[in-house]
Amino acid sequence: MDIEKRVRELVEEKIADRPELFLVSVKMHSNGKLVILVDGDKGIGIDDCVAISRHVGFHLEEENVIDHAYNLEVSSPGIDTPLTLPRQYVKNIGRRLVIKMADGSKREGKLSGLTEDAVMIEETKKEKGKKAEDIESVIPLAQITETKVVISFK
Repeated sequence: MDIEKRVRELVEEKIADRPELFLVSVKMHSNGKLVILVDGDKGIGIDDCVAISRHVGFHLEEENVIDHAYNLEVSSPGIDTPLTLPRQYVKNIGRRLVIKMADGSKREGKLSGLTEDAVMIEETKKEKGKKAEDIESVIPLAQITETKVVISFK
């Protein structure tokens, strides 16, 4: 049985009546750590994480899905976790992002929008001898290898 697939089904079942919540990822690590990342359009609270953990844990035990010792961890993605889902981009509109491109370059700017296959960011371009200006750039998702939110302590 595919453990990660079964866990995804259990999480989806638990949050089915909560359209504002969404599953980000499920990963079974070789060290026995089962990590579930769940988020919400307006964030997710500890109570929801606990409820999901209990639901998944109960069913995994009941169905004897995992035949070795494991550690179940349910949390929201940390601020340093790369964005992977369109809903995560939507949630971060207005924030600064650092985007690693497939060609190895990096782009940085304020996320201003999202289409089905691209993100729009406002980048500050500075040419020698000229005043810096903000330019709206459209970056195809297919050219992005990683996107992270810039943490600002201003």
